[in-house]
Amino acid sequence: MAEADLKTPPMYVVGSVDHALRAAVMLQLEGGLTVSQVADRLGVARSTAHRLLQTLVYRDFAVQDDQRVYHPGPVLELATYSQSFVSRLRGRALPHLQRLVDVVGESANLTIRTGDRTRFIASVECGQALRVGSREGMVFPAHRTTAGLVLLAELPPSEVDELYAEEHYAERLEERPDMAKLRTQLARVRRAGFAVNDGLSERGVVAIGVPVRDEDGTAVAGLSISMPSVRYDRDMLPSLVTTLHRAVGAIEAGGLAATGTSSS
Repeated sequence: MAEADLKTPPMYVVGSVDHALRAAVMLQLEGGLTVSQVADRLGVARSTAHRLLQTLVYRDFAVQDDQRVYHPGPVLELATYSQSFVSRLRGRALPHLQRLVDVVGESANLTIRTGDRTRFIASVECGQALRVGSREGMVFPAHRTTAGLVLLAELPPSEVDELYAEEHYAERLEERPDMAKLRTQLARVRRAGFAVNDGLSERGVVAIGVPVRDEDGTAVAGLSISMPSVRYDRDMLPSLVTTLHRAVGAIEAGGLAATGTSSS
């Protein structure tokens, strides 16, 4: 590589940030790594490597197994989607999210699912002073988001049970959902074709979502609008759902070829 092509490091490199980013890339590209391996690769003390990895775990960039080996976490696993597909989906959806916001006057989001997590890949905020802020890039438990419920409802009940099997939560701090309640929620969403989330992700916020499908009819994302609960009028639900479906139709127009879809 010619010298002119080499990256010039910024004048003020934050060492801990640089180390954390390098560790995250190592996990994503190489899979399982121990504290010692990360420490050796980064040239830092094991205690420093341990703190870095624990921070990555806290932020869902890594998970630790029973053997104390670290693996890519939900945020990095979402990259198992075809990046070209996610990029194309986001690029195609953004103008329609903006039009949706212009029509309903509330914030809009596009979300994908990997396993029991969802990630917001596009957000457009409305202009109202009291509004739901951008969620772009954020990762949430699927059962606590509108799009997550929409996408989970597309799965056979047996796959949902496997996804939320008790053993998957043995070493995780978060609470496993009430499966009876979740099954009831998903059955309701399945029948209706849309989801209403009243305070599941955040108190005081109501969201409504519908699925976005690829050219084979597989739900690959969820499109939703979010608003402060004080502005939510249940009588407007049919109109809001119709508007969401109209926006989805525009996004799907021409077909979405998904090279890599959400994994369970």
